[in-house]
Amino acid sequence: MTATIEGLEAVTVHVRDIHKARNFYGEVLGLKELQFDGKAGRAVFSIPGTTTTLRMHLYDPGEGGREPGTVSGVVFTHHDPASACAEITRRGGRVTDPPHTINPPGFTATLSVIADPDGNEFVLRSPPAPVK
Repeated sequence: MTATIEGLEAVTVHVRDIHKARNFYGEVLGLKELQFDGKAGRAVFSIPGTTTTLRMHLYDPGEGGREPGTVSGVVFTHHDPASACAEITRRGGRVTDPPHTINPPGFTATLSVIADPDGNEFVLRSPPAPVK
């Protein structure tokens, strides 16, 4: 079978306030800003350990796609989500689901959920550890 997907270039989220989003992703999460255009209401950040970028722009209701505050299901990793969440909170970010351990079949992991100023939610999870 021929592959139809060969990679992931970017994840885009719609935001209502590009300056609040820029502060959250850059200062609170500590992502490296690659591009910013305040006039166009757009920003691009790198995601550590990947070639994928996180892009955001002001939402135009006529453009389609998800409205600000409705993104979920994007998973970031950190070796210690509890300490990462503590730092995110210290920097003014919001944790919507505190770190907890999950034990699906075959592995265990710690995960939590964080939200940007618009309410877009991201899972923050430890790398899965095999169950022994």
